[in-house]
Amino acid sequence: MRLRRGSILNKDLESKVRDALREVYDPETGLNLLEMNLITKVEELDEGFVEVEFTPSSPFCPIAFYLASKIKLKAQSVEGVRKVRVICKGHLMEEQINSMVNSDLV
Repeated sequence: MRLRRGSILNKDLESKVRDALREVYDPETGLNLLEMNLITKVEELDEGFVEVEFTPSSPFCPIAFYLASKIKLKAQSVEGVRKVRVICKGHLMEEQINSMVNSDLV
């Protein structure tokens, strides 16, 4: 079942995922990624299939893969989520990070 953008069903799951992501912290600052405005998109693409986009604090961020992994695990823990794709943008190694963190979707 393909969801329409902006529907109440997907907004509810997106909101739950966003709330869960408040528990993913940057170990250097102690702030969560939402407080730092590093999570740029949370969208349910299909029923239970969520995409989370984030931008690390620097193109050379040494913990970008760690953060991507934490984002994925936290989003997967939300009831109703079946699959998660994490997209890292603005990092020198974004292609490699995206490939590794989403290898289960291939």
